[in-house]
Amino acid sequence: MWAPTSDAQERPTVAVVATGGTIAMKIDPATRAPVPALSGEDLTAAVPKLKDIANVRVVEFSNVPSDYMGPDRWPSLAKKVEEVLTDPNVVGAVITHGTDTLDQTAYFLDLTLNSDKPVVAVGAQRNASDWDSDGPRNLLNAVRQVLAEESKGKGVTVTLNSYINAARDVRKAHTSNVQTFTSGDAGYLGYVDEDRVVFNRAPLRRQQLSLPERLPRVDLIPMYSGADGSYVRHAADTGAEAIVVEAYGWGNVNEAMHDAIKYAIDKGVPVVIATKVPNGRALPVYGFKGGGNTLQKAGAVFAGDLSGDKARILTMLALPTTKEQMGLQKFFDN
Repeated sequence: MWAPTSDAQERPTVAVVATGGTIAMKIDPATRAPVPALSGEDLTAAVPKLKDIANVRVVEFSNVPSDYMGPDRWPSLAKKVEEVLTDPNVVGAVITHGTDTLDQTAYFLDLTLNSDKPVVAVGAQRNASDWDSDGPRNLLNAVRQVLAEESKGKGVTVTLNSYINAARDVRKAHTSNVQTFTSGDAGYLGYVDEDRVVFNRAPLRRQQLSLPERLPRVDLIPMYSGADGSYVRHAADTGAEAIVVEAYGWGNVNEAMHDAIKYAIDKGVPVVIATKVPNGRALPVYGFKGGGNTLQKAGAVFAGDLSGDKARILTMLALPTTKEQMGLQKFFDN
C-alpha cells in the first residue's frame, strides 16, 4: 500500500537511475524524429505525484538509446545500482531505460545484484513529445511498486502498462503498442492497480552470479533456411569465447550448421543452443543430423526457455566459471 504524506521526512527515498531511451526522448525540430533530450531530473519533474509518495534521488547514469546498451555498459550500471542500494535510506531503485534492450539489462542486473531491495526497470513506448506518452504513468507505477512491502526479494522486474514481469521471463512482444512486455508461459508476476500493487506469484528461477572483471565475447548467431555455417566458423576463428545459436523448434539446425557447431566445439569454443520460438524450451530431442540430440552429442549446451539474447547474457557470466558442457548446462538447468 502507499499513501501521500505531508512531511517529506516521513517519505521513503527511492533512487531513479536514468539511462536514456524513448522515455527520455523528444521530437527534434530539425529531424522531426525522437532523439535523447531529457535528463532523469526532467523525467521526475514531469510526474508531480512522485513527491507526494517518496523522496526521489536521481542518479544520472547515461542518456543513450537502449540499442547502445550492452556488455560495455552493463557492469558499470550494475555497480552503480549496487552502490545506490547500499545506502540504508534508499528503499529501492527505478531504472529508466529504452524498451529495445530493457529485458536484457534487467536480466543482467537480476543475475548480478546482491541486494534484496526492489529494482524496477521501466521505459516507454511513446516519447515525451507525444500527447499520450506512457512514460509518466510508468514511472509513477514503478515508484509505487518499489514502495510496496511485497516487492522485496523479487529481484529485478520490468513494469510497463501496469504489468509486472520477472526479469528472466520478460520479452518485448510488440514494436509500438504500450502493452509490449509479456512473460510467455511463466505469466506476469502481478499488476500495479489504482489502489495497490497486487502480486500473484514470486519468481522461482533466480540465480546470483559474480560480476567478472571482464565479460567474455559471446556471439549470437541465428539459424535460417539454407544457412551454411560460415558465421559460426567465422566467430570461432576470430575470437568468440562462446557462441549462442538461435535454432528452430526444440533446437534444430541443418547439416551445414551442425558441422559448423561441431567445428567450434572441437576448437574449444562452447556452443549454446537456444530456440527462436517465443514459448517452450530448447531440448535435445531430434536424432537427424542437426537435430538437438545430435547437437548435444557433439557437445552443445541447451538454453531451455531462455531467449537467445538472455542465453548470451547467462553464458557471459557463467563462462569465467566453466567452459565444460556439463558445467555450463547446470547454469541453464537451474
